[in-house]
Amino acid sequence: MSDILLLIMKNLKYYLSKAQKEKWAIGQFNFSDFSQIKAIIEACNNLKSPLILGTSEGESKFFGLEEAIALRNALRKKTGLPIFLNLDHGKSFEYLKKAIDAGYDMIHFDGSKLSFEENIKITKQVVKYAKRRNVLTEGEIGIIATDSSKVYNEKFEIQEELLTNPLESVKYIDKSGNDLLAISIGNFHGIEAGGKNPHLYLNRLKEIKEKTGNMFLVLHGGSGIPENDIKKAIGLGIIKININTELRLAYTNALRKTLSGDPTEIIPYKYLAEASQAVRKVVDEKLLLFGSNNRI
Repeated sequence: MSDILLLIMKNLKYYLSKAQKEKWAIGQFNFSDFSQIKAIIEACNNLKSPLILGTSEGESKFFGLEEAIALRNALRKKTGLPIFLNLDHGKSFEYLKKAIDAGYDMIHFDGSKLSFEENIKITKQVVKYAKRRNVLTEGEIGIIATDSSKVYNEKFEIQEELLTNPLESVKYIDKSGNDLLAISIGNFHGIEAGGKNPHLYLNRLKEIKEKTGNMFLVLHGGSGIPENDIKKAIGLGIIKININTELRLAYTNALRKTLSGDPTEIIPYKYLAEASQAVRKVVDEKLLLFGSNNRI
């Protein structure tokens, strides 16, 4: 793809608006290394889907902020895909500023564990800095029950008091100026050992959508949620869905199987191949579920 075509590539807000209008969702897929990115890009290229690559603070510190930007740029040029990069669950203004300065397309400030007032205070600081640089911002209201993307042996039953309050959402949006809002509607980070997480509180989502109008609504912890709930959530206004745990699980299980099957194998590109393909299979399934295929 030429540098001129890259300059006129449609931006992330265009695809978020398109998803909202046409009732589909853009997937955010987190990564830690190139073999994961390769699988994600192959799936999106094959299914002609826009995508958001996500890095948490931990993932970005391992991979490198500038390195992630350089790879995004190279992959955009090679594939022509609308590839966007998000700093996921940033906990401080200082680190989010680094991501913005590096060239991230959007950033997510997670102040959900702070008081409502402190959340708004820091969010406004983040938004002010990001807007000057044409970077989209995502905020968060409500408590997502877990912090860690892992497999949990216990069963979760998300209490209603942890869910996003529709009226607080309106106040938060008005005061913060965010572009996107991550909400708590029974979703959580990680996945139950059985592979299926509890159902979403879809009535709460409907209430939030009614109060927030055209706000871009985001579902974190998309791994393990029943497919029918995902489809209904998209129909009720979710336009961005984050997937991480299912990718990590597929990658790790395939890698362990490969290494245990041949303990003498020491060539990385050989033993990583199956892990990469396992990630691609998950991404293929999610793109079709979200309805983001053939949207470029």
